[in-house]
Amino acid sequence: MDADEIPDDPAEDRFHYVWENRVRYAETDAQGIVFYGEYVTFQDETFSEFLRTIEFPYDELEASGVDLHVVHTELDYHSFAEFDDELRNGFRVAAVRDSSADFEWVCRQAADDRLVASGELTHVAVGEDGPTRVPDDFREAAVAFQDEPPEPV
Repeated sequence: MDADEIPDDPAEDRFHYVWENRVRYAETDAQGIVFYGEYVTFQDETFSEFLRTIEFPYDELEASGVDLHVVHTELDYHSFAEFDDELRNGFRVAAVRDSSADFEWVCRQAADDRLVASGELTHVAVGEDGPTRVPDDFREAAVAFQDEPPEPV
C-alpha cells in the first residue's frame, strides 16, 4: 500500500477507525517521538479491536479451533507522533484467501488527521493440523464491516 493510495480527504477514506490511543511516555524514544517498533503493537491492537468491532473476538476464534498467525507485516512512516498525542487507527480487509487474509492499517493524528504511519499485515488461519480455511463467518463479518468488499482471491 503506497501513501499515494491513502486519501487525504477523510470523506474518501476507505478505512474504518476502530481504535484510538494516546501515546504513552514508555512508547517514545530518546528523541521524544514514538519508537518505530511501537507501530507494530499499534497494528496488533487495531487488529484486536477490529475483531471485536465485527463481533468476532479473538477468544471466540480460538474456541472454534482456529488461531490467526501473523506471517507478514510491513510499515511505512509518514510523519511522527510524540508523547501524549492522540492517534486514530484505521483498518480494512484487503483480501481473503483460502487460509489467509491481508489487512491494511493506517495511523493518523487525531488533532489534524495527519497520516503518521501505514502498513499491511497478513494472517494465516491455523488449526490443530496446520493451515486451515479462514472461517466462513469471519469472511462474512469482514465483508459486512466495510463499504468496499475485500478482493476476492
